[in-house]
Amino acid sequence: MVSSMTEAQQHSYIANNTKADYLKRLRRIEGQARGLQRMVEEEKYCIDILTQVSAMTKALEAVALGLLDEHMAHCVVNAVAAGGDEAQIKLKEASDAIARLVRS
Repeated sequence: MVSSMTEAQQHSYIANNTKADYLKRLRRIEGQARGLQRMVEEEKYCIDILTQVSAMTKALEAVALGLLDEHMAHCVVNAVAAGGDEAQIKLKEASDAIARLVRS
């Protein structure tokens, strides 16, 4: 069954202020990545670089967990309520995403 909703309407974080929050976090992470590049170019102390890598990793994980939470709270819940094959697809997507996060 083809939904009449547009791609943007299907993704809940676009429909509220959460999108702005994610973009703000990602821009901050982008700045951290540039800072890491400078640290390597300037041959800063390895432990200081590793500390910044850890901070950036945690920031990315926070974005990933937020997106996963949004997916579970909206996409999965709506699909399960509707039933059918879509529910199984959304549950599998969520399970696969969790597995990727755990492995990383």
